[in-house]
Amino acid sequence: MPRAKKVVKSIYYGTGRRKCSIAKVRLVSGQGNVIVNGKPVLDYFGRKVLELIVKQPLSVTNTDGKYDVLASVHGGGTSGQAGAVRHGIARALLKVEDEFRSPLKKAGFLTRDPRMKERRKYGLKKARKAPQFSKR
Repeated sequence: MPRAKKVVKSIYYGTGRRKCSIAKVRLVSGQGNVIVNGKPVLDYFGRKVLELIVKQPLSVTNTDGKYDVLASVHGGGTSGQAGAVRHGIARALLKVEDEFRSPLKKAGFLTRDPRMKERRKYGLKKARKAPQFSKR
């Protein structure tokens, strides 16, 4: 009896970060489905703009329908999470092919966005907002 050949699916991993959000992303060969925390991307984020942000690296590299994206993300808000997933997808695409580096780098998807919420300082109401000043 002949042995059945194992079909090995190539899986590529990438970790993305943005603000306080961390996303673990897996790229699996498939039809182009994007699943975030077990839900389709539009159901999870609820806004079309955030869905477009998440899919940007795939459209830049012309790999729209080639890979399924499975992302698990936590921390921060929806905008930061979408940015983290985008960063993770871009990093995973680098492992697929080295030629993707220049278009991804040019679009700015490989750079970790360093902008964070500024801490509140004592004597102030918020990070920079000071109480009203009066001379007397």
